[in-house]
Amino acid sequence: MTPAALADLVRSSAVRVLADRGLDHSVLPERVTVERPRNPEHGDYATNLALQVAKKVGLAPRELAEALADVISDTDGVESAEVAGPGFLNLRLAADAQGEIVRRVLAAGAAYGHGTALAGHRINLEFVSANPTGPIHLGGTRWAAVGDALGRVLTAQGAEVTREYYFNDAGAQIDRFVRSLTAAALGENAPDDGYAGAYVDDIAAEVVRKEPDVLSLPAAERDEVFRRLGVGLMFDEIKRSLHEFGTDFDVFFHEDSLHSSGAVSDVVEELKRAGSLYFADEAWWLRSTEHGDDKDRVVIKSDGDPAYIAGDLAYLRDKINRGFDLCLYMLGADHHGYVARLKAAAAAMGHSPDTVEVMIGQMVNLVSGGEPVRMSKRAGTVVTLEDLVEAVGVDAARYELARYSVDSTIDIDLDLLRRHTNENPVFYVQYAHARLASLQRNAAELGLARRPDADVGLLTHPREGDLIRTIGEFPDVLTKAAELREPHRVARYLESLASAYHKFYDVARVLPQGDEEPTPLTDARLALCEAARQVLANGLGLLGVSAPERM
Repeated sequence: MTPAALADLVRSSAVRVLADRGLDHSVLPERVTVERPRNPEHGDYATNLALQVAKKVGLAPRELAEALADVISDTDGVESAEVAGPGFLNLRLAADAQGEIVRRVLAAGAAYGHGTALAGHRINLEFVSANPTGPIHLGGTRWAAVGDALGRVLTAQGAEVTREYYFNDAGAQIDRFVRSLTAAALGENAPDDGYAGAYVDDIAAEVVRKEPDVLSLPAAERDEVFRRLGVGLMFDEIKRSLHEFGTDFDVFFHEDSLHSSGAVSDVVEELKRAGSLYFADEAWWLRSTEHGDDKDRVVIKSDGDPAYIAGDLAYLRDKINRGFDLCLYMLGADHHGYVARLKAAAAAMGHSPDTVEVMIGQMVNLVSGGEPVRMSKRAGTVVTLEDLVEAVGVDAARYELARYSVDSTIDIDLDLLRRHTNENPVFYVQYAHARLASLQRNAAELGLARRPDADVGLLTHPREGDLIRTIGEFPDVLTKAAELREPHRVARYLESLASAYHKFYDVARVLPQGDEEPTPLTDARLALCEAARQVLANGLGLLGVSAPERM
């Protein structure tokens, strides 16, 4: 019996108890919380449902808990249901019912843990979207790991997800980048407001190689060549580094297309007609305060040029017109103002503000030898995605970046991630998988294979129970990770699963030794180990991290 099935049992039992007493069961939550108690002596699972709802229906919590215990204890697969404290209900499952979790994993395979919580939703997930003026820095690298993992988690819950990169190929930063390339090609110092680093020299040299006569062209034509080729080369490199990091996109949307296609002008005129824009101080303003923003925003400046938000408006309208019911933006720590701004934009266009959701990610710092790492050999000023990968590898980088909530600043200890010890979280989890894969190979050498009819009811050791219950939590972890947009829950879960397996392995011998013959318990433990390996592989896959067979 899975935790979700047990939660359904508790709820249906509560409905029965309240109905028998003529009480209103609409007070019951849609989802009943069933958790593993910290103290194993209190049972396999516990629920505080009676404490939550008793007073609402005029019962004492213990009275309701005792009535629930009477009903639940008569259910097949439940060994006992006991009331504790002011109204907690502690539950123990029969070994065979608990072992059903193992059967479910083996039957589902790579699909175990997947659900339908977000079925029918079309989600546009925009992340990274770094300006094409330099290599991806650590903040963008964090989004590459977290965004890709989140996309996988959302998909695993039934959502149709489009991963999108907003290519900022318009605006002042591109002009500065072009001037920097031109200066590098001419052997001059970078402009004061420009970009420096070996990558600028490399791209400038490649433009000259492709267009040998570029430096002899009039300045305007020369700069246009550097714009056309240089920005493209930079973006190609960004896409290459992301691909090598395991992060790919379905759509690369060009900001410049919003202006060249007339989409910006169209949305401005549409909002004017709707009365969502007003004219003041020789500029056009969005009535964003009417939709929760802290101030109205200039859309068309007094000089007639569109402000940056004009592009945001056109881009959001484009997303909605493409049929997305949720536009999920993953933005950096300096974009807090965008939350209310984008929600107001959606409302001004006649859509629910909930069409827009903004995640704000905090900073990433690197530490080595106890000292901060601040410089990149190639970029010159910031540490880049490629620097991190060169230091610790793709798996360690992705896992470490994904295992923290995005609203927390993180310090990445490069020395720790290089160690092949249990202190290194990604090593700890991957080693558990490799250990299980090795066990399977050893079993095969003995002529043993996991039997589909293994009697999992024999798995009665406390460590076996801990491992089974941890395996059973995976579907709920994925559901919450998707609904709360928190893929770090998957990483933390995998660490608890690896811990449960390592503890099991230390006390429970799986394979026969010497002249021993395999027993039904051997078959049951092989099934349990295969289930654990499968869940570790599934979870690592959702983080975009490999599940090694050997280490």
